[in-house]
Amino acid sequence: MAAAADFRRPTPKFVAALSRTSSAFLFFSVVVVGLVSSARWITRFTLQASPPATAAIPAAVAATTRAGVPAAPPRPTYSISCSTPPRPPLNLSGGGGARTPQTSQTLALALSSSSSSCRSSPDPATASASVSASVSASNSSSCPSYFRFIHEDLRPWRDAGGITRAMLARARVTASFRLLVLGGRAFVHRFRPAFQTRDLFTIWGVLQLLRRYPGRVPDLDLMFDCADWPVVRTHLYRGKHAAFMPPLFSYCGDDRTLDIVFPDWSFWGWPEINIKPWDALRQDLKDGNNRVKWLDRVPYAYWKGNPAVAVTRQELVNCNVSTTKDWNARIYKQDWFRESKAGYKDSNLGSQCTHRYKIYIEGSAWSVSQKYILACDSMTLLVTPRYYDFFSRSLMPIQHYWPVHNDNKCDSIKYAVDWGNSHKQLAQRIGKQASDFIEEDVNMDRVYDYMLHLLTEYAKLLRFRPIKPPEAVEICPDSLACQAEGLEKKFLMESMVKSARDAGPCDLPPPFNPQELAMIKQRKENSIKQIQTWERISGRA
Repeated sequence: MAAAADFRRPTPKFVAALSRTSSAFLFFSVVVVGLVSSARWITRFTLQASPPATAAIPAAVAATTRAGVPAAPPRPTYSISCSTPPRPPLNLSGGGGARTPQTSQTLALALSSSSSSCRSSPDPATASASVSASVSASNSSSCPSYFRFIHEDLRPWRDAGGITRAMLARARVTASFRLLVLGGRAFVHRFRPAFQTRDLFTIWGVLQLLRRYPGRVPDLDLMFDCADWPVVRTHLYRGKHAAFMPPLFSYCGDDRTLDIVFPDWSFWGWPEINIKPWDALRQDLKDGNNRVKWLDRVPYAYWKGNPAVAVTRQELVNCNVSTTKDWNARIYKQDWFRESKAGYKDSNLGSQCTHRYKIYIEGSAWSVSQKYILACDSMTLLVTPRYYDFFSRSLMPIQHYWPVHNDNKCDSIKYAVDWGNSHKQLAQRIGKQASDFIEEDVNMDRVYDYMLHLLTEYAKLLRFRPIKPPEAVEICPDSLACQAEGLEKKFLMESMVKSARDAGPCDLPPPFNPQELAMIKQRKENSIKQIQTWERISGRA
């Protein structure tokens, strides 16, 4: 989220429109709208990404420009080479049945392979030369403000003097896998299968980072938990107990935990429910936005999902329209098993940007649906969250979403929709600012930059030299893609980085100071309190 100087004052027209809602309260004199800155075997020889890329990477060339200046080494390009047929499937599902297996066979097959297929990566010397040549072309743009939370997530270990081997070992208790990067190569020790393909696609994401920025990812050793919720409790590691604090990477965090937040697996695809890799899905969402303009959308709040995973979602179902009450909400239960049998015809996210308002509500923890909802141009009605992912801490009430009180969902949703339909331009603006934020600050360029900066800062804290343990197996894009099949293979190939990036990442902004963090927290609280006050006044009326 932006620093204090990043916030601008609202226009007079904005304040005048809001004042009509309540003469007693000035909405945007308290809440300042911030800038949006912030078949397993296809061929017997080679499976190539589309468009085809050169499999072999030449050494640094001696070609010169017309002026006699040596040309920069060519940037590495990549393909997938499957030199041996895949092994027979492992029995991981625990029996037959039509339902999607709870775990994927692909990663297990790759890790159990007796011969390494990791031979198509660029030569380290060539990659290093390419990186050195591109340093002068480094990206001079500043990263979005949410990158500043990298410093906050790592601060506990920085304050403790760094990360020891003993700390890392303690993180194994709940970790799904251990990942090491050594000389630009990745090694994995899997402790337990994750749900569905979470571990597979998370590891795939790191492999793509190594391809995108060859030679830039430092040697490191980390533990990753693929569960829904964070687990490292802050209160257990205060004072003298900080020496035992486990550095555990997770998909989300909250104010009571220390988990290090990392982009979730779905950015590279979620084959079990047919959610495409993020680049392709973002385009679908943009097309959906263009098909139905905001004013032509259904003037109600929309939510579709699985209510069985959390009590708060079951409560949301009670806000659906009935014969006796209309809370301005249209709630639909999602049955993924039935959807899979029907070919996912009714679960295309790009076709769900048809309502003026969309509801985001957490499940058992944070939900990957947040980015899909925010990208829809609809004004997001965000039910009070407990958890955050890597980018959501920079979201601001009224700028990116309308806050909905968790303890009074139905009334809060009804008021939000009534307000939006009475202030259409302002509601439309909130929706557009959110989708612009997702488009500009949460695209794959920024996701990879966040990963690189986070891993680089993490590696700086290691007080030991990472060494490959005997149990760890080298993993590369070839070893995973050649074992995959169906949608897994399709999404792996679609999300594959096909060439190294010429320029460097965006520039990591400095840490927050305590005053900035306090100011941001206060602005959020003031915005939410203002909305709640309006709701109470409306209720009495």
